[in-house]
Amino acid sequence: MAVTATPPATRPSAATSRTGAVAVTAALVLLVTVLAVVDLTQGTAAVGAAEVVKALTGRADPADASVVVASRLPRMTAGLLVGAVLGMAGAALQAVSRNVLASPDTLAVNAGSYLALGLVAATGVSLPLLASSGIAFAGGLAAAAVVLGLSGLGAGTVRLVLAGSALTLGLTAVTEGLLLLFPQQTEGLYQWNQGSIAQNGFGGVLQMAPVAAVGLLGLLLLARRVDALALGDDAARGVGVPVRSTRVTTVVLAALLSTAAVTLAGPIGFVGLCAPALVRPLARRFRAFTRTRSTLPVVALTGAALVLGSDVLLRAVVPADTAVAVPTGVVTSVVGAVFLIVMATKVRDTSSATAPDHLRIRSRTVFLVTTAVLVAVLAGVTIAAVLLGDSKLLLGDVLNWAQGRAGRAITFVLDTRVPRVLAALLAGGALALAGTLVQAVTRNPLAEPGVLGVSGGAALGAVLLVTTVPSVGSWSVAAAAFAGAALASLLVFGLAARGGFQQNRLVLVGFGVATGTAALISLLIILTDPFNATKALTWLSGSTYGRTLPDVAPLAAVLAVGLVIAVLRRTELDLVSLDEDTPKLLGLDLGRARLGLLCVAVLLSGTAVAAAGTIGFVGLVAPHAARALVGRQHVRVVPVAVLLGAVLVCTADLVGRTVIAPAQLGAGLMTAVIGTPYFLHLLVQSRR
Repeated sequence: MAVTATPPATRPSAATSRTGAVAVTAALVLLVTVLAVVDLTQGTAAVGAAEVVKALTGRADPADASVVVASRLPRMTAGLLVGAVLGMAGAALQAVSRNVLASPDTLAVNAGSYLALGLVAATGVSLPLLASSGIAFAGGLAAAAVVLGLSGLGAGTVRLVLAGSALTLGLTAVTEGLLLLFPQQTEGLYQWNQGSIAQNGFGGVLQMAPVAAVGLLGLLLLARRVDALALGDDAARGVGVPVRSTRVTTVVLAALLSTAAVTLAGPIGFVGLCAPALVRPLARRFRAFTRTRSTLPVVALTGAALVLGSDVLLRAVVPADTAVAVPTGVVTSVVGAVFLIVMATKVRDTSSATAPDHLRIRSRTVFLVTTAVLVAVLAGVTIAAVLLGDSKLLLGDVLNWAQGRAGRAITFVLDTRVPRVLAALLAGGALALAGTLVQAVTRNPLAEPGVLGVSGGAALGAVLLVTTVPSVGSWSVAAAAFAGAALASLLVFGLAARGGFQQNRLVLVGFGVATGTAALISLLIILTDPFNATKALTWLSGSTYGRTLPDVAPLAAVLAVGLVIAVLRRTELDLVSLDEDTPKLLGLDLGRARLGLLCVAVLLSGTAVAAAGTIGFVGLVAPHAARALVGRQHVRVVPVAVLLGAVLVCTADLVGRTVIAPAQLGAGLMTAVIGTPYFLHLLVQSRR
């Protein structure tokens, strides 16, 4: 009997694939065209669609024609160019790194360009647009090289996001320090960093278009080699592709494209991540989109649609007068953050489970000696912080002040300095304890409130209150910060709990939340008045300036409660940090234990942010160093980590207000400068 075989399901034929690809491309062209037309009709001036058509055909009033030609057409053209080049840059970076998370944002390209331009601006030198583009290119390329060198290659890893976000925090901290130190020279740089496609004429677009064309042409010439890299390095070498030079050249070209966008409009966030991700499903359906030469135009159209769509959405939702002040980059960052969070919940977590940490026991003598040394160091740093500053004091002055017998000048100095020192000490201890709890619960040594977005949520809550109710009290700010931290942690830990706090999902969701809150904070600062904006920027830098004893009281109370809970629950901390099975075998309700410990960590982070602003990396460095010094038993880790955190932040605050006195740098900026290299060092160690 003849058996008729059922043909297996096959992919669409080549002709069908080409037809579908053409249809998709045509649909994208139509979408971009519609968005461009709508964008031309939006603005503060009463120039609608009819006036735009007349201006384009040369029949409009001179005033209407001036609005269209000098403002709206350049804005729309800039949106097209910026979206297209960022989409192509993201696609190129993802192809050569074989990492779907690679983009100008996650590779710290934007942060590198921001710092390079900030350094030039601080010198007071005014450069033409092309020269600024070269400076931004050098900074962005250097940052991308560092991140790619630390993260390595391979799909499914979040090492790139960790390295990129850490380097971004450090570089941004340095740049914000320059903004505070040189406010006149760097005026407008903060607004520029939020990304806006608003233009005054076609000058910038015409100068950046050739740069973008060079980058696009280079990628098209390398397209076949990039396609070969997708098969793996060995396969690419087998067909004669120089792997290293191809990868380096592609990264340089992608940085060049990003630089064109950054120079023209500032950093427009997440377009380079979202555009290739939206096109990727099409490649599984249409074979024509699997080739780089076919993908680049589609990704460019998608990026243009994202930027113009964000601009149109902003102007449709927000009143025209307000929309002028809101950068397009804020909208794309919020949309991209949501996109990344959704992406994190959908993708399969390919990271290997964190290896269980066995309790490494060190002798009691080591613990006692370490604690004694840290107490002595803390005492010395505290005394130095009280005595040193813009005016130097003696111990006798402090004793007289404590007894109420000091002069008016000394009393004024100590009345303002002592609360600052206490705020730094308590904030460092609280952040270190919060980091210890988070790392124990997630069993992830690279987790900390700042990297995971919890501190960002606290900062958003506090800034929202500070910018809307400037005369609000310290307890209200602490409550707002705690509410923001609670909402952020609920989102991060709630979504990451699926699968047992796997590293990929936890970091991706945390990175998305941190980026989204940063964009919203920028929006609040831009929309508020200059006085509140300066106040918020100073506070965000981790400054203890202007703190009083009532400001410190909530943090002291929360830290005391947190320490008591951590000591009483030390056994639970040890068990939770081991693995999933051991706590259950010993009768511990793992879910309840995690929830309780995370609530304490959120409370600590929120009140620390309210008292001293955003201070990064303390929750990472202090617990990690404590475990290295005294082992992994939390009865020893907790006190040592708290002491280390207090020493670190107090030292950072002391250095920030004495090295360049009378000017000051926030403790958060100093800890970021210290913590970024340490974090990257941990990444190198974990890679080995």
